[in-house]
Amino acid sequence: MTDIRAQVREFLSSRRARLTPEQAGLSVYGGNRRVPGLRREEVAMLSGVSVDYYVRLERGNLAGASEGVLDAIAATLRLDEAEREYLFDLARAAGPGRRRAARPADSVRPAVKQVLDAISDAPAWVRNGRHDIIAANESGRALYAPVFEDPRRPANTTRFTYLNPAAHAFWRDYDQIAHDAASMLRLEAGRTPHDPELIALIGELSTQSELFRSNWASQDVKFHRSGLKRIHHPVVGDLDLNFESMDLPSEPGLVLNVYTAPAGSPTADALRVLASWAASQRVPLTAGGAADPV
Repeated sequence: MTDIRAQVREFLSSRRARLTPEQAGLSVYGGNRRVPGLRREEVAMLSGVSVDYYVRLERGNLAGASEGVLDAIAATLRLDEAEREYLFDLARAAGPGRRRAARPADSVRPAVKQVLDAISDAPAWVRNGRHDIIAANESGRALYAPVFEDPRRPANTTRFTYLNPAAHAFWRDYDQIAHDAASMLRLEAGRTPHDPELIALIGELSTQSELFRSNWASQDVKFHRSGLKRIHHPVVGDLDLNFESMDLPSEPGLVLNVYTAPAGSPTADALRVLASWAASQRVPLTAGGAADPV
């Protein structure tokens, strides 16, 4: 993962391969194209750079590429917002004299924990870029009880998704959840390519999960800001939850996730039952009944 040139090469070539000449507004004559998608010279022409220069970029040499050139390439390859950010992160990582991004935090300040506990009517938790859950309110621990059953700390949602058989029953949209988790990790790998714990996590998942290897190889990247989360909870059954993911400006790299449901919906009723169950448990959601630190 720390081979930035390889990441650049694989990402740009995969984005070029998915874009047809017709999608790029080019006329095509004959049917004997030897490469899927656009040729390098076509990307260069559409981006306003020389073929030799684009070839150097796609071979991984992003160091020194201007913001204008990167913007042009992103526009030519039809990169979305997450893909564009990933490209710029790779360029920063490849640049001379680069500063390594701070490693994701593995704890929160007491004030953040107080905010979580003040969210009494909705499950909420804080994660870092590695998808470690580093703090949660009582409802959040109850909602993600199967994730917390792994005795390792911090609990990690992507490790649970790929390596715990219970994830297939917990995530009702398992394939999409698994793909999104790998795409989010790849985006984080662009931001913090030298984080040893992230490298170790990706290595663990790659060696133990064929599905992760396949999803990782797709080169896809994705933001995780809001949407619908469909889970099957072992206590209260099916839940259709709206989620919002919010960056914490005072805690760079940390994200607050909050889950809600429309008033009067079956999921809202189930969340009240879950809250009652959580209160009856009073924290022993870890193996062996020990109190969970988050």
